[in-house]
Amino acid sequence: MFDIGFWELILISVVGLVVLGPERLPVAIRSVSRWVGAARNMANSVKDELSQELKIQELQENLKKAEQMGMKDLSPELRESVEELKQAASDVQRPYAEKSESTSTTTSQKQE
Repeated sequence: MFDIGFWELILISVVGLVVLGPERLPVAIRSVSRWVGAARNMANSVKDELSQELKIQELQENLKKAEQMGMKDLSPELRESVEELKQAASDVQRPYAEKSESTSTTTSQKQE
């Protein structure tokens, strides 16, 4: 990320010690390290979201190709993408189906 060598770190620490003093320097170092950690976490989060979006876009493109080909004579890669999409769709629908079934079950039990 940054190209900071050993001597640059020594110079920064000496200047920090002179400016902040020995009492406030550890607090300042902790604050800076928290900010750097928060920035890294945010960058990793954004990177993960982008990779997920790219994967979703790729799956959608493969599904469009499969639809255009009439779902016949698909390459193994396209078949795998279609199966992955079907599994994802069923996983998304499953909680709603279970919730509606449990709601209808409790409603029918109340009516009795």
